[in-house]
Amino acid sequence: MPSIDLGESIPPNTPHAISVSLPTWKSNIGYEEGEGWVMNSLTSAYPRFGIHKSIQAFARDIVAKYGQAGQTAMLFPTKRIALRCVEFMKERVPEEAAAGLDTVTLILDPSKKVPETLRSIKPAVSAVLCSQDAFPFAKQYWQHSGDGVSSRRAEFSHGLFNEGLLVLETPATSSPRSPQSKIFRGPRRYQRPGSIDGFALGGSGNGNGNGNGAGKENGKGNGKGNGTAGKGDNVEDKAEAIESSRFLEERYGRNLDLSLVDNAKSAIRRRIAGVLTTDVDLTASLPTMSPNARGLTNLKEDDIYLMPCGMNAIFTTHQLLLKARGPGKSIEFGFPYVDTLKILQKFGPGAVFYGRGSDAELDDLEARLRDGGERFLGFFCEFPGNPLLTCPDLARVRRLADEYGFAVVVDETVGTFVNVNVLPYADVVVSSLTKIFSGDANVMGGSFVLNPNGPHYAALKKAATEEGGFEDTYWAEDAIFMERNSRDFRSRIDGINANAEAIAAVLRAHPLVKQVYYPLYNESRPHYEACRVPGVRGGYGGLLSVTLRTKAQAVAFYDALDTAKGPSLGTNFTLTSPYVLLAHYQELDWAASFGVEPDLLRISVGLEDNLEDVFRKALQAAESVAAEGN
Repeated sequence: MPSIDLGESIPPNTPHAISVSLPTWKSNIGYEEGEGWVMNSLTSAYPRFGIHKSIQAFARDIVAKYGQAGQTAMLFPTKRIALRCVEFMKERVPEEAAAGLDTVTLILDPSKKVPETLRSIKPAVSAVLCSQDAFPFAKQYWQHSGDGVSSRRAEFSHGLFNEGLLVLETPATSSPRSPQSKIFRGPRRYQRPGSIDGFALGGSGNGNGNGNGAGKENGKGNGKGNGTAGKGDNVEDKAEAIESSRFLEERYGRNLDLSLVDNAKSAIRRRIAGVLTTDVDLTASLPTMSPNARGLTNLKEDDIYLMPCGMNAIFTTHQLLLKARGPGKSIEFGFPYVDTLKILQKFGPGAVFYGRGSDAELDDLEARLRDGGERFLGFFCEFPGNPLLTCPDLARVRRLADEYGFAVVVDETVGTFVNVNVLPYADVVVSSLTKIFSGDANVMGGSFVLNPNGPHYAALKKAATEEGGFEDTYWAEDAIFMERNSRDFRSRIDGINANAEAIAAVLRAHPLVKQVYYPLYNESRPHYEACRVPGVRGGYGGLLSVTLRTKAQAVAFYDALDTAKGPSLGTNFTLTSPYVLLAHYQELDWAASFGVEPDLLRISVGLEDNLEDVFRKALQAAESVAAEGN
């Protein structure tokens, strides 16, 4: 998927894309610096870093109807989550910026007759209304927690709102809007998706970006409406129009409706368990799930929880640990994905950070536990880590956890359960389904799995089922797309494993390459092998990182590389980024102190043919740069 213009979505022409094209080194710097030539070109952004234009459009309309002049809004799927955001903000917002901080919750009008199927998917939205000065704190919560509404939920709910079917649950406590201001309601029609990822139910944006990192909005969407609700239509007719809307995906040539959402979620959970490896007919009852999965003997489907995104799985797991075990510091072991550490630091008593994730650091932790008497809530790590692809000694971690009472939480997003089985060593395994489980880069999702044999299982299960525990906020339409995308998950992993090994070999053989980070070659390989699925199935994954001898060579290599280039990973196509620049631009020296060099390139390998030639050509471009260049 090469030659994607600056600012175009990745994949191109995909309204719910999860990446955006930054095709040159300079454009990545421009993005981080907020330069207009980059920011004004963006048609999308990674969904937790830039607010999707459909969410922005709905938020503007909510503020226009229920807010005050100068306010803005952040949207969440439930009132409880919105109130949690408010509490986070109250602890941080300066007093002068806190005026007008409020919430409104919109639900299906209980007085209207609508199909039960529509009510069952809960197209509710809760908005946190706040001043422009307070909004950055709402955005902090939104980004760290992953609790925000998805773009598809926003589009669907916005359509109901425009038609008067989504109304206040209770009267707003904020001051009423000025009577002369009017809300733009858009055309009175319902839209049905007309492509793999088309807009639905008329919630698309039509203005410019609001300066919060989402970039500009480029039109009113690309899904033409094929059904019109005229002015004389009654509510029942409109409800029937919604009920009959289908989620159409050209690639499969099938229609699925809302009544199949529960079966779609069940199929996803079973794929995560590893017991569903073939295609499935969602219109039929799924067979009983075998409990012999993931190296365990009694794993049940209800031990697998689906979330709106991977970061929300980590956030929810941490919240459940606090609820089940009480307050306590956690351990972040290994160089982390940026928001994982923020969650541990900002939503609890804090964290002890071991940034290299080495055996020596595990020695230090053991000494703190044994000699210092310290105790911890949980141990959080990735397997392998991102971006250095190192692996902790999980067998030793499990022994320490059993002896000293902390819970083990392992993020397997990079490794994937096809390649590695970490659940026997963990109390909770979390994953971003947005990545290779989906592969198509057009839908978000996450999961966490409780180990039924773990020492903290009963407490975590109780915390999840009690009031204030787990909320299923995974939007119905996102589940439909995720189920379809994941049907060939296992076979795609095989091809990506093979391609990644081939690319790693090409890079390692070139004299300009300083270091290749890949589980097959890292010093921590024995720890990876201890968890690798035996036989031909378990490979070394599709993610690798590389550094070149000089910055100038890294820039030349990146600019010449004929792959898609932007944030995210785990796509069916190869996706490259100067990861450290994007994730740690304001803290490059801090990252370097843990061995993560600022010019590191991260490569998420895809399924394309002839990838070795693509990388050889980019290396030739690096050869043209003088060795002393910097």
